[in-house]
Amino acid sequence: MEREFLEPVFIDAFDLNDAWFQCLSAILDKGHVYTITSGSYAGQKRLEFDLLTLRVRKPSHQIIPVIPEGMSIPAPTDMDYIQGYLSYLLTGTKTNTEDYTYGERLVDPKVRLKRGAAGKEMAEELPLDVNQVEEVIKMYKEKGFGTNQATMEIGMPSDIKLVDPPCLRLIDTRVRYGKLHFILYFRSWDLWGGMPSNLGGLQLVKQYMAEEIGVEDGEMVALSKGLHLYDYAWDLAKLRTNKQRPLAFAAEEIK
Repeated sequence: MEREFLEPVFIDAFDLNDAWFQCLSAILDKGHVYTITSGSYAGQKRLEFDLLTLRVRKPSHQIIPVIPEGMSIPAPTDMDYIQGYLSYLLTGTKTNTEDYTYGERLVDPKVRLKRGAAGKEMAEELPLDVNQVEEVIKMYKEKGFGTNQATMEIGMPSDIKLVDPPCLRLIDTRVRYGKLHFILYFRSWDLWGGMPSNLGGLQLVKQYMAEEIGVEDGEMVALSKGLHLYDYAWDLAKLRTNKQRPLAFAAEEIK
């Protein structure tokens, strides 16, 4: 039956492994199937939540997903990859073919300008001279914890013109009850191939910042209106969650 309203989903997870498993299970029941008309992988089908709020109480307890012994499923990430991803998040290094990296936007953001006459335009990057990670640490250490201003932004207005704009847009922070918490927003988010590495790397960033601030590591809350599974991962998700029944979507939606 055609839905009339969005169906928000709330998941309360213990650690990052539990978060990934619960999201896989829930998306098989509550996901919406559609064909991508524009953006990455146009033409493929995706299974997607209308809106997800994910709370993770103890993200440091188990950072990478656990694949039970005997399951012929490739692990979506590992600690070596996440350690490398941490370097990506905390440095501004990027290649000539990259429009941005999350690390660049966090610690060495630049605005790209085009100068010159039409047909002879030259791209120029203007550094903004701000390291958001260090500024947030400094803000909490020097001005205390009673603030709502300690937000780190990934997105820029000009991103709307990019072929592949950033999926992660915002890292908001809060120190409360003696702990540093992250509140994240992803405009689009690959549940199988992206989420485990994204949250694992961001958890290591949070641990670093908490230590620098002098507080304990806290919770992680993530919001997304685009957490999805590409069609190649549907059967993998069913195997991992032991759901052998058909996916919960109408047959006409996948014709």
